[in-house]
Amino acid sequence: MTKPHDPLYEPRLDGQDGDLDGGPGERVAKALARAGVASRREVERLIEAGRVAINGKVLTTPAVKVAPGDFLTVDGQLVAEREPTRIFRYHKPTGLMTTHNDPKGRPTVFQSLPPGLPRLISVGRLDLNSEGLLLLTNDGELSRALETPSNAWVRRYRARAFGDTTQAKLDTLKDGVTVEGVKYGPIEAKLDKAHDRTGGGKNVWITVTLSEGKNREVRKVLESVGLKVNRLIRLAYGPFALGTLAAGQIEEVGPRVIRELLEGVVAEENMPTGDRPKFVGIANAAKAPGTDGGGDAQRRGVPRADRVLEEKPAEKPEKVYKPGWAKPKKKASPHASAKGPAKAKRPTKSIETKFIDDKKPVARGKPVARAGAKPADGAARRVAEKRPGAKPPRGPKR
Repeated sequence: MTKPHDPLYEPRLDGQDGDLDGGPGERVAKALARAGVASRREVERLIEAGRVAINGKVLTTPAVKVAPGDFLTVDGQLVAEREPTRIFRYHKPTGLMTTHNDPKGRPTVFQSLPPGLPRLISVGRLDLNSEGLLLLTNDGELSRALETPSNAWVRRYRARAFGDTTQAKLDTLKDGVTVEGVKYGPIEAKLDKAHDRTGGGKNVWITVTLSEGKNREVRKVLESVGLKVNRLIRLAYGPFALGTLAAGQIEEVGPRVIRELLEGVVAEENMPTGDRPKFVGIANAAKAPGTDGGGDAQRRGVPRADRVLEEKPAEKPEKVYKPGWAKPKKKASPHASAKGPAKAKRPTKSIETKFIDDKKPVARGKPVARAGAKPADGAARRVAEKRPGAKPPRGPKR
């Protein structure tokens, strides 16, 4: 915010100087939400904790307006002027909390984001063991608008659950159901497939479509029909889909897409301009820790805590012989005979090698003939013709 004209200016509270709604500026909760600090509900909690101040004066009520030129701070940090609306698609892995600060010190989504991004808040939440698409934005007003059930933005999930069911039983959820006093709206559940589970029982895959998005709604509703969800993946939120994002990756939605899909939802003064997002490409966030109940751990080869696995037989340790002990004799080859060790087989020769080795040496003068062998007439005649003065051999006696 810019510097105020009057340094002694104090924020005007409800009931002072006329009607608050008719005065200049906007409510502090709305201003902080638009700046991406937090949603309106979160801002009210920040004010109750004494963490918000205007021009150095700590606020005690959200019924305050911020006029142009005011210094607005949260935890002593000056809140910058709001920028155009930005939206990010993030593939949340299991093992991360969807919050800025976790009282138990568990890792959060916002701690795993790459550097260089603006302050973001989530559109809805995914619990610790859920994964999939999580929309992040710098516009708190937009976050609230997309979460409101009256806008009927459809959420689509894919759930793996343990138990037996039928499509007819899942169709009863179309009329809504009440679980532990909480009424849930119509839910469309489609049975995809079932497969046997190691150790007995069955796991079924179900595609779930709903528009309310209450706390742990999918898990509680499926549990009411006898199914226990052991993996839950959000595939889509409204017109935004998970797509090919890998676990831990984040990608900014382009300004043109925001103008086309969110016309009438995002205020005209907050609409982004241009065609390309500021954050280009897909960034790999820090590797999130997996849990025994989530799919990200299984992708890394970690077995589920509720999965019964067959134990492999332990390998026998090598026997150690003490000095003086007789070592066992080596087992004889199966080719060895009873009388002695088997003789090594003569290597088989190729046709060319065999021909060369089997050739017999021939003297320069008279060819060497084997005893008792009679050369053929044609061969003897050719040898005789080569020697000068040699007579051709006689023919066979008649």
